Amino acid sequence: MRLTETRIVAMTYHEVVVPAHPDAINSRGVDKPLHMLPTGGRAGWSVQFDQLPKLLLKLELENGVVGWGEFYRDHSWQTVEAITEVLLGQRLTDLSLQALPIPQVREHDGFEVAIWDAYAKCLDVPLHVLLGGKVRDAVKVGAWSSYRTDDEVGPYAGKFRDQGFDCIKFKCDLADDVVGWCEAISRDAPGMQVILDPNQRWETAGDARRILRGLERVGNVLLVEDPIPIWQLSDYRRLREFSAIPIVRHVSLPYVSQGQRDHDAISALTEHAVDGFNFNAGLAKFKALDAIATTAKLSCWHGSEIDLGILEHVYVHQAAAASSCTWPSDIFGRAIRSHDLLVTPLRITPPFVAVPEGSGHGAVPDMDLIEIHQTQTRAFHYKGVRS
Repeated sequence: MRLTETRIVAMTYHEVVVPAHPDAINSRGVDKPLHMLPTGGRAGWSVQFDQLPKLLLKLELENGVVGWGEFYRDHSWQTVEAITEVLLGQRLTDLSLQALPIPQVREHDGFEVAIWDAYAKCLDVPLHVLLGGKVRDAVKVGAWSSYRTDDEVGPYAGKFRDQGFDCIKFKCDLADDVVGWCEAISRDAPGMQVILDPNQRWETAGDARRILRGLERVGNVLLVEDPIPIWQLSDYRRLREFSAIPIVRHVSLPYVSQGQRDHDAISALTEHAVDGFNFNAGLAKFKALDAIATTAKLSCWHGSEIDLGILEHVYVHQAAAASSCTWPSDIFGRAIRSHDLLVTPLRITPPFVAVPEGSGHGAVPDMDLIEIHQTQTRAFHYKGVRS
């Protein structure tokens, strides 16, 4: 491939809305939205994530190579168009992949994915090569659910255990009887481990201690993620001293507007506040976060926003190349959403997903399905201004 002809000449955006399968998020009759950020003038936690649009980017180079990116849900068109103006006409070979010339906003990683995909295709290598190479051929993944009624939790976990999964993650809050949930799972899905993610909504260390004691008696909880507000690092440290159940921080850089940064991982380690991490970040930042966890000899997993197929392919490459990424990753979107919008899905043989083969991230968009789910499209072309 001609590396001298890597100028970005066109960027086409396909905005899509892909709903979830019926009852795949919550139990029937339960309405607990999961989108944490404010959107469209509405407060956070008021819109379900599958109602929000996603953006797919087709990035074309002058040598004919095409890179595909996927953005996190609920993008800003103003930001997208401004960054498009910066990137059109740039040569990939003039860019630093670890420091792209665009701001660290929520939309950043969608551009990064398309650029890295195109770069890897120009070199005819898998995406994980640009991350230093894979350290494993398959990535551990777990099942996932939002809120379930008490009578459904056990059979629901059992269904996934029968498929081969050995871990399931649940969203929860103070209103949920998570000790009862874990007892039901122990009965209906013996051997199944549980990850609980209150999203900081166990409120206080006192509430968390009460719940942790009950969970210890059951004995099937792998870890608890973000039990209380993440700024309360001293209470995180005390919870670690109180319970043998690992306490984990979610460092999620797509939530940059809420102040999350990569150095949050260092702060958590400095305060002895965590036993490991859930990392959700773009390619360069995830590599840096993995280096922090690996150096500290702690484990992590790759988080998600229950995404479509392009991002999930990227997550597998990232997890495969990250030494610390040994806990089950949240790569479960195809089981939740009605489609991943790809020609061929990831090869998942529970509890593992195979690393995609071929050059780039390996995701091939299905243009017919994209058109079916598309709400709008916008195209931008280089007009020959840059030198």
